[in-house]
Amino acid sequence: MIKRQKRLTISLLAVLLSTTLASQTVVAGSERFATFNEQNGEPSTVLNPSHSVSVDQEFERVSGDIWESYLALSPMTANYYGRDFGADKLKDVSADAIQQKQTKLNAWVKALNSINVLELSEQNQINHSILFHRLNGELMGYRYKSYLMPLTSEGGFHSSLAFLPRSANFKTTVDIDNYLARLEAFDTFFSQNIAWMKKGIEIGFTQPKAVLKGYEQSISALISKTPQESVFYAPFKQALPFLTPEQRDDYRQKAASIISQSVTPSYQAYYDFMVNEYIPNARETIGISEVPHGRAYYQTQAEFYTTTTMKPEEIHQLGLEEVARIRNEMQKIIDEVGFEGRFSDFLTFLRTDPQFYATTGEELLIEASFIAKKMDAQLPKLFETLPRTPYGIQEVPAHIAPKYTTGRYVSPSKDTDPGYYWVNTYALERRPLYELEALTLHEAVPGHHLQISLAKELTGLPEYRTGYYISAFGEGWGLYAEWLGLEVGFYQNPYSNFGRLTYEMWRATRLVVDTGMHVMGWSREKAVNFMMENSALSAHNINTEVDRYISWPAQALSYKIGEIKIKALRRHAETALGNDFDVREFHHQVLKNGAVPLAQLERQINEYIEQKKK
Repeated sequence: MIKRQKRLTISLLAVLLSTTLASQTVVAGSERFATFNEQNGEPSTVLNPSHSVSVDQEFERVSGDIWESYLALSPMTANYYGRDFGADKLKDVSADAIQQKQTKLNAWVKALNSINVLELSEQNQINHSILFHRLNGELMGYRYKSYLMPLTSEGGFHSSLAFLPRSANFKTTVDIDNYLARLEAFDTFFSQNIAWMKKGIEIGFTQPKAVLKGYEQSISALISKTPQESVFYAPFKQALPFLTPEQRDDYRQKAASIISQSVTPSYQAYYDFMVNEYIPNARETIGISEVPHGRAYYQTQAEFYTTTTMKPEEIHQLGLEEVARIRNEMQKIIDEVGFEGRFSDFLTFLRTDPQFYATTGEELLIEASFIAKKMDAQLPKLFETLPRTPYGIQEVPAHIAPKYTTGRYVSPSKDTDPGYYWVNTYALERRPLYELEALTLHEAVPGHHLQISLAKELTGLPEYRTGYYISAFGEGWGLYAEWLGLEVGFYQNPYSNFGRLTYEMWRATRLVVDTGMHVMGWSREKAVNFMMENSALSAHNINTEVDRYISWPAQALSYKIGEIKIKALRRHAETALGNDFDVREFHHQVLKNGAVPLAQLERQINEYIEQKKK
């Protein structure tokens, strides 16, 4: 049985090492490039005018046109990239806008598919793969009507809007007017989304009822008693020195009026709809395969999040093998500390002993800060290049904390902001300290903050690349970053090391329970029990996480698959280079192009090895 498991593991690792970008088509012939007709969105084929225009130049023209057209339909994204247009608008999700966006996405994907990728320069091959991944992923969402379900168990369009005040940067009256115009648009935006959710109810395309218990609290938390208490009023509490006292008072009164007449009623209407209509009529099943075309949708999501063409059954088996391997490592630590009892008894001990838990939110934040600062000092040993962008540590906002994950990284919205490592201080008895080293290394450094900041600070690249996040790469790097702590003196306490393994087990069990629930008919209870039996995560965390996997199909697959790829490439480099292997150099090669699909990552590491040998 052991030999058979090893053979299965080797075969699945081989699949990972030979993956190609999911669904991407390479068309031979460099003379023809698809463009698109802005009148009807249909692709048309035009001849490359002359050999004096290179394949790279033609691709840059086509991709540039696509990107600008994409931003024209995406005001929030356009503002993120510094465009002025649409700063007074929210996303239009009317039926006409949805149809227009889908038509154009289809045309843009066809245009990119018509380019002979093999004739592009290395950087343009990467540019092509990333733009394709972005547009094709969004197209698949439209094709399978994901707009009918604009929410997950953690939040949705309503909670995303709560980030608007954080990104507000009032320097002129135009900035204020634009912000207020967006607040006035809440009524239309909420109405559009509610209308789609009603259509979802009609065809059974809703979130499962099982993940919506208490969901209305994330809405009511954004309904304030007075306008001045609203999170959306926060930008007006600043000094605003460029205004006269009269102007400042006038704007504050106007903001209060708009919040009273547009923002609060929109949230109240959504709350009433959620409680009285959506939750009572939500589907009883949990697997996405139970909705119309759900199995095909899950496959597209798995390909998008892993950047591989692996089937759910392959992923499920890989997860089972990883779970068995990590369990063996966990048992070694149990033996090391001399614990007498079963594996389940040790997990109960970790979940219930007060020594492993902070007593205040401040204590948890201080401990997380201390760990982060210790890792800051180790970064030069591991990296040639460090980001200039700093990061801070904050607690998860109270209005989302009850159903939110343990921690998360929040990227800066503008150059004057830091990144933030969020730590969830809600329900401290469910936030064990023995997991905190792994969490901090994943979310802050050398994990998400370092990787995302380095990508954003790359120069000479198109916008659609530096600001884009590929989950298999980014989350794979985050999980690899947890393991990297072993090389610089972390996890000296065996319980903390068990916490690291618990976090790795957490990501391994995801491969099993995500595919299990969405494709293989697993119940929610079976998924919870599987995770409870194999990790030291608290029952609260496991229930929150399982709801996340149910409501966000396939995203959870990206972590372990990405980490396995990075570790496998590192072993390959170490074996091929021997004494010439330099970990700082290897990390530079992994991160130098920002987040990329796993097939591209494999290519760039193989090229590095060949160049190093020469």
